[in-house]
Amino acid sequence: MSWIDSVRNALPFVAKRDTPEDLWLKCPSCGQMVFRKEYEENLSVCPKCGHHGRIGPAARFDQIFDSGIHVPIAAPQVREDPLKFRDSKAYTARLKAARAATGEGDALLNARGTIEGLPAVVGVQDFAFMGGSMGMAVGAAFVAGAHAAIEARCPYIMFTAAGGARMQEGILSLMQMPRTTVAIAQLREAGLPYIVVMTDPTTGGVTASYAMLGDVQLAEPGALIGFAGQRVIESTIREKLPEGFQRAEYLLEHGMLDMVVPRHRLKAELARLIGYLAPDAAAA
Repeated sequence: MSWIDSVRNALPFVAKRDTPEDLWLKCPSCGQMVFRKEYEENLSVCPKCGHHGRIGPAARFDQIFDSGIHVPIAAPQVREDPLKFRDSKAYTARLKAARAATGEGDALLNARGTIEGLPAVVGVQDFAFMGGSMGMAVGAAFVAGAHAAIEARCPYIMFTAAGGARMQEGILSLMQMPRTTVAIAQLREAGLPYIVVMTDPTTGGVTASYAMLGDVQLAEPGALIGFAGQRVIESTIREKLPEGFQRAEYLLEHGMLDMVVPRHRLKAELARLIGYLAPDAAAA
């Protein structure tokens, strides 16, 4: 036996400690390792650089509604896989996988509650569900949210996050653009505000429809917002685009947005807007 083996065998045995694998996460912006608990307590915003991470409906409702208390609004049932679409996988298989991963029925969820005591209906798109893509289910959920706001005589607040229309539904997904536009017109006819908060990313057909039709347009810092991708635009116009093009701050500077609001201030800012735009709700 070598002296190394002798020393090693003489050392007391220490059992390996079980450490959760997800105790830390790496910020996609600054690359720093962040303690997950600290990150979540900071509303999923990097405490080092301020990068706003993507969050789903459950976390958003908890942050926006008073004490996180809200009543879900059931989404209407729509026909699944109307085109019997298949690429490398069947569309039904992709839906099943997305539902298993997120625990949600589709990419848009609505809920009713209060924001600093003021009633509101809030819709949230989840980018984790097939890229937040807009299909018939998303269009139906949007219309249901708008109608719920009309019935409750309160604002409809939409948090957008999408890669665009859902290709597996073809023209039926594009039909949701005018459909949601009509629902917004109904809100305006009822004298109720429609407020949009664009989060990272908001692109494609969603940007070309209900994401850009708000009475007030807000965005979270650093959010990617646009229709076509930057590389597509550059190859089309054969020019290099400016630094930060399609980011929230650039759009604010060029008049496409009204405000860029950090997540920590978002609830208070929405309450202020409701007080201005829906005085009846504020007085209720």
